[in-house]
Amino acid sequence: MATAEELLKSVSAWQTGHFLLSSGLHSSEYMQCQRVLQYPAHGLELARQLAKKIVEAGLKPQVVVGPALGAVHLEVFVAIALNDLLEKELGSQVRAVFAERTEDGTGFAIRRGVELAPGERVLVVEDVTTTGGSAKKVVDLVKVMGADPIAVAAIIDRSGGRAKFDQPFINLVCLDIETFDTKDCPMCKSGSSATKPGSSNK
Repeated sequence: MATAEELLKSVSAWQTGHFLLSSGLHSSEYMQCQRVLQYPAHGLELARQLAKKIVEAGLKPQVVVGPALGAVHLEVFVAIALNDLLEKELGSQVRAVFAERTEDGTGFAIRRGVELAPGERVLVVEDVTTTGGSAKKVVDLVKVMGADPIAVAAIIDRSGGRAKFDQPFINLVCLDIETFDTKDCPMCKSGSSATKPGSSNK
């Protein structure tokens, strides 16, 4: 069984350059998890590794929610993996739901006729955690909808353990990759322009 690091490196998901992250911070390294998640076998393997750790922690999610766009594939893979482990015990399938950015870009919403039931146990997943900002907004959304966010999970924690949540945080890879505010970014000071991953610049 390949480790998460081996799977990421096998498809060149670990990139170097000058990147503008969704958090607004700059970095010389970026984890493009869509490069590995585009392969269902790889995505399911990563999801199974995450699901194993989640269940071993005594957690029994009924729903997996991920912020779009980064976790749109991941939340389905993780729900499938958890379903394999928990369906008999739960008596129902583990659901997969994605949260979309609100029009003003400040938060998330669950739309398209999908609901969370009061007290339903929810696992929030994302591909990469830097500051935890997106995941925290999804956690807040889950609470507003009356469900219970029981944990946060990610393939990669690139904060080196500095991202903190009120819930347990489970990840497969923990990296301490330096990030910079724009005003302090040495790459900007050298005249380099940042690329926003996922944009037309890739």
